[in-house]
Amino acid sequence: GIVGVFGYGGGVIGRYCDRPDLFPNVAHFHTLRVNQPASKFYTTEILRKLCDMWEEKGSGLFNFHGSTGDIILLGTTTDQLEPVFYDLTHELGMDLGGSGSNLRTPSCCVGRARCEWSCLDTQDITYDLTMTYQDELHRPMFPYKFKFKVSGCPNDCVAAIARADCSIIGTWRDNIKIDQEAVRAYVGGELVPNGGAHGFEKRPLDIQAEVIDKCPTRCMEWDGKNLKIWDEECTRCMHCINVMPRALRPGDDVGATILVGAKAPILEGAQLSSVVIPFM
Repeated sequence: GIVGVFGYGGGVIGRYCDRPDLFPNVAHFHTLRVNQPASKFYTTEILRKLCDMWEEKGSGLFNFHGSTGDIILLGTTTDQLEPVFYDLTHELGMDLGGSGSNLRTPSCCVGRARCEWSCLDTQDITYDLTMTYQDELHRPMFPYKFKFKVSGCPNDCVAAIARADCSIIGTWRDNIKIDQEAVRAYVGGELVPNGGAHGFEKRPLDIQAEVIDKCPTRCMEWDGKNLKIWDEECTRCMHCINVMPRALRPGDDVGATILVGAKAPILEGAQLSSVVIPFM
């Protein structure tokens, strides 16, 4: 609240040095939070323009990204705040992100843009939330900060369930799709397990030890030829799909699970968010 840009209550974090006489180069070192594009997709052109602008008007130092998701512009002086803000909004088509006791910049995973497991259009949801809550992003009015994070599937690649006050996580409510021939190919060593995440060598998959015994609800069974899943017991943890991506896929009846309340209090430790709406 010490410094900011005209009309905004958030987005600029004031940093002053206690001993400007000893360290004149960091007498001011204000930080700006910039609203990142959904899923953090950039063009080389926009990154070059951002770097040129910040070399001229700031320290040239960035964080890509802060824990909320914003582009963090580290270190500028009070007289450069308005020029930087002007360049961001007029030349780069960007806006400041959230800071202080208000809505923070919503963030999301790559979603359907690059991920075949995504059950949601994460970017569309994030854009809609951002445009709907512009006032709450820029004019602090809450008793505490508030974060939205959107994950396209239960793998939850933005860790929404652990870090967001409101987590929107894609899921499905029909049966997991099974290609029994591909399951047999994994067991027979014809396909690389885990999508190659743990090495590209083909090897026989120990389906009992690596998939079935690790299922949290034990809703699967392998009879040597076919994989049986009792979907009514499945909690959509995605483990089996991650190990055998060529054989298993999420169902077609997709939607979102809405959760609230993730936080990390110092005394109690991290608390995951709780389900409010199981499927929407």
